[in-house]
Amino acid sequence: MGVAIPIPDPHGALLQAKRASFGDPLATAIPTHITLLPPTDVHESALDDIEAHLREIARTEEPFQIRLRGSGTFRPVSPVVFVALAEGIGGCERVQARVLSGPLARPLPFPYHPHVTIAHHLSDDVMDKAFKELAGYSADFDAWGFSLYEHGLDGVWRPQRDFVFTGRGI
Repeated sequence: MGVAIPIPDPHGALLQAKRASFGDPLATAIPTHITLLPPTDVHESALDDIEAHLREIARTEEPFQIRLRGSGTFRPVSPVVFVALAEGIGGCERVQARVLSGPLARPLPFPYHPHVTIAHHLSDDVMDKAFKELAGYSADFDAWGFSLYEHGLDGVWRPQRDFVFTGRGI
């Protein structure tokens, strides 16, 4: 499973189409998103506790503004080109830290850096092209909550449930 903030349309569809145009084979398998919990193996018996944990987070968080601006990369550490967040980083970091507590506590291989992947494990030429083409990209929207995804054996992320920020517990 995984947990992510979905990028709403038209922004999500446009970025997914751009990712596909670069030849990224994961473009159609993974909805456009900001990861909060990367694909994580969980036992089915833990799902009720995990969903209760996620409901509590959503109940106590309020929607916040996300502003996407320009492109970035994790190269040479990781072969990823992404659209960067210019606003909403703190909100994503706060929610991500809460998601990675309780029944979902686990170490991550890299420090958390909220972003929207647009090219992953492609040739350097294609990664450079993706970086340049999205350097001027911008989009603004509200993060309304997050979604729980099932990460199938086929590599496809399938949304299972949405958790809407209501802020009632603050």
